[in-house]
Amino acid sequence: MLRSLVSEVKEAELRAALTKLVGFGTRHTLSDTVSDTRGIGAARRWVQKNFEEISRGCGGCLQIETPEQTVTGNRVPTPTKIVDVLAIQRGTTDPDRVIIIAGHIDSRIADVLDATSDAPGADDDGSGTVAVIEAARVLSKHKFPATLVFAVLSGEEQGLLGGKLLAQYATEHNWQVEADLNNDIIGNTNGANGVVEKSYVRVFSEGTRSTETAEEANRRRYNGGEVDSPSRNLARFISGLADTYLTKFRARMIYRTDRFGRGGDQVPVLAEGYPAVRFTEAIENYTREHQDVRNVNGVQHGDLLEAVDFPYLAQVTRLNVVTMAALAMAPAPPTGVKIDGAVSLDTTVSWSAVPGAASYRVWWRDTTAPLWTNSQAATGTTAKLQNVNIDDWFFGVTAISADGYESPVVFPGPAGSFTKPAAAPAR
Repeated sequence: MLRSLVSEVKEAELRAALTKLVGFGTRHTLSDTVSDTRGIGAARRWVQKNFEEISRGCGGCLQIETPEQTVTGNRVPTPTKIVDVLAIQRGTTDPDRVIIIAGHIDSRIADVLDATSDAPGADDDGSGTVAVIEAARVLSKHKFPATLVFAVLSGEEQGLLGGKLLAQYATEHNWQVEADLNNDIIGNTNGANGVVEKSYVRVFSEGTRSTETAEEANRRRYNGGEVDSPSRNLARFISGLADTYLTKFRARMIYRTDRFGRGGDQVPVLAEGYPAVRFTEAIENYTREHQDVRNVNGVQHGDLLEAVDFPYLAQVTRLNVVTMAALAMAPAPPTGVKIDGAVSLDTTVSWSAVPGAASYRVWWRDTTAPLWTNSQAATGTTAKLQNVNIDDWFFGVTAISADGYESPVVFPGPAGSFTKPAAAPAR
């Protein structure tokens, strides 16, 4: 199934959708919401109509929701309605478990408060928005045990407002979010320095959980887990899928929550306690991001449609589609993962039974290794690793369905748990 999904993603669909988005002139969060041809209101309604059309094609399989919140702030000087457009494809057997793909529809130029000048936002983040729409078009034709959510967010440039709204909505509706795949700036392959890079996409992931308590931090510092948050193991999962299902295209894991000193809508999702990663193109071109549309000494500035590499954008979209499907088809990641074996030559790994899991796999790797390297199959909820010293390795567990779909690896204890804490700590 996963291989066939790769071929269903179409460059032509991405190009048509992005051409339409850029045609709204500006999609600034504070721009016109009444016009049918210009501004963020028209753009959001167009996205909603797309989701509704896709839903008609799958017999009403998508539930369309438009959560909203009126906000003010440093970048929102007057009360403004922030609206996310969500298309929810309910899972067949495990509907509370949720996989999200997200991109932000709003755009901007140099002046973050300029809501009237043209701000095409082709790459930032029209590229992420059309990837979400294309993922919905492809995946809505299939059924999955877990729920898929296709999220087009507003207000990112004004302070990650759409991401905050999404995180709140997930919590209010008791979603068990297993992964939030945030796609932000995923369509450019030409750097301002002349370097062209088409062979990989960067996947950013946090190292320690945003919700970690002081007590959990002390345990993690002593026993390890700095590079084994659920988001980090989600990134490893994505990297493996790229190597298996895409041709001459890989996921380059970046061990940071986001680019240095910058942020995206995955950040408030992480703060709410959910695993999340950010997809961003291999090489950014800063003459195109947050720039007024102009030509300076022969160099074109501005986030224009002609700068988007659609074959590359299609590859990033394919990786998102395969990731969502692989996660949704697999059982949930194991919970209650523990290790024992102090003062012993052997290590015992245990975990709680996972609904829908036919078997499990115990993984271990050298403490300085970036990827999981060793494994042993298991059918129960405990496994003893003979002559594998607990002091010298990191450990984890995956759950496997009867048809072979495997969850991401779960590192023992709170540091690696995919389950949202009962209550996020005071910040």
